[in-house]
Amino acid sequence: MFKKISFVLISMAMFSACTQENPLEVEVYETSAKGNQLTKLTEFSSGDSSSVIRLFPEKKLQTITGFGGSFTEASAYLLNQLSKENRERILEAYFGESGARYSLTRTHMNSCDFSLTNYSYAPLEGDKELTSFSIEEDRDDIIPMIKEAMAISKEGFKIISSPWTAPPWMKDNKKWPGGKLLPEYYDSWALFFSKYLDAYKAEGIDIWGVTVENEPLGNNNNWESMHYTPKEMTDFVQNHLGPQLRADAPDVKILGYDQNRGEELKEWVDEMYRDEAAAQYFDGTAVHWYASTYDWFPKSLQYAHEAAPDKYLIQSEACVDAEVPKWQDDQWYWSKEATDWGWTWASEEQKYLHPKYVPVYRYARDIIGCLNNWVDGWVDWNMVLDRQGGPNWFENWCVAPVIVDPEQDEVYFTPLYYTLAHFSRYIRPGAQVIDLENTDESLMVTAAENPDGSTVVVVLNQGTAARHFQLDLGDRSAELSIDAQAIQTILISNI
Repeated sequence: MFKKISFVLISMAMFSACTQENPLEVEVYETSAKGNQLTKLTEFSSGDSSSVIRLFPEKKLQTITGFGGSFTEASAYLLNQLSKENRERILEAYFGESGARYSLTRTHMNSCDFSLTNYSYAPLEGDKELTSFSIEEDRDDIIPMIKEAMAISKEGFKIISSPWTAPPWMKDNKKWPGGKLLPEYYDSWALFFSKYLDAYKAEGIDIWGVTVENEPLGNNNNWESMHYTPKEMTDFVQNHLGPQLRADAPDVKILGYDQNRGEELKEWVDEMYRDEAAAQYFDGTAVHWYASTYDWFPKSLQYAHEAAPDKYLIQSEACVDAEVPKWQDDQWYWSKEATDWGWTWASEEQKYLHPKYVPVYRYARDIIGCLNNWVDGWVDWNMVLDRQGGPNWFENWCVAPVIVDPEQDEVYFTPLYYTLAHFSRYIRPGAQVIDLENTDESLMVTAAENPDGSTVVVVLNQGTAARHFQLDLGDRSAELSIDAQAIQTILISNI
């Protein structure tokens, strides 16, 4: 059974982590391979604390948009199979004040691989005016899931919507996977976005932003996709989608690219921001993590930021892919056993980017690496999957932070859930990443200052021994330690 989420039910009394004259008062929460699950720590082991993490809140970097996961048909369908108690328990864990407090989410327009079957909101072939448009397909699952999450979330959350493909009749190959949008349907496809936004608004759901296309480079024609070159996407946005949404939904953000953040990212941002005529319609860039299990490509992220320093840079999708979830086996998620698509399918010259890895580290390393390189939002993929890693019409099995067995009405909160909560729960929208100095190369660290003035530090120790360090903020400091194989969130109040 999942241990009841209790980290906000614990008294919020502050404690002094050291005995010096001007101590830094902190709250510390840890998740570890030894079994801590966002557990509040009040005692720390003693040892050499020559390592120092020094915070520089006066040097503020990017502003945080949010953290969260995705509303897929697969996740929503599974919630419908569970008891009311477990359904509410999962949504509370993701969106409630006692949980991860997700603030940035994603969903799909039309079907995706994590749908039960292929579908489009505009199935009528040749219907250029989209008179047949309807979101009826979403009324049994995705829409109720979003509405229940909205009712639970105290501060609310943003939603990014992404299409995997236009209806096949709009494409040159007339198929769900692959192909390109035919030029005669550019205006119809732009109108499709507008009708989708209006339909969801009529349901009481405001969509914050859209990406132009999920993975425009394709997926080897395996499941729903539609291909663009950088120029084709930029031309479509500049001449069709941008003007359409500026007229119909001017507050909705448009994010370009929406695929892996390797070297190819540079070509895309160069084209998106080629001139003011194009750049005016792009509010930012969306990226995925699948180019490597360990490399977050800092140079590419920095390049994307420098190309448009005032625009969003959002990690819009990530998951442990090409794996069937391990059920009730926390240690697997802390072990170097996972593989991804590249372990089998990457070209020989790219295989070094896809070694076996520790799932918890992949998440924690990636989020810290992203935050330290200008990313302002980070979105996981499916919130809920079953023990097979689906449902998925293409049988493209993956892992989610929460795994369920609908037949037994059982729920498993994996260590990935707690890993994400270390960021989403404590680093709130509007926070600003701050500069820091870390003298311990064995630790990964990031920090941010929240709108309420509190400071959040997240530390990852991938080593097999506990690490001791001194945390400095101005003239105040605290002597702390982090367990072996652990992630830790340190909360400093604004007092």
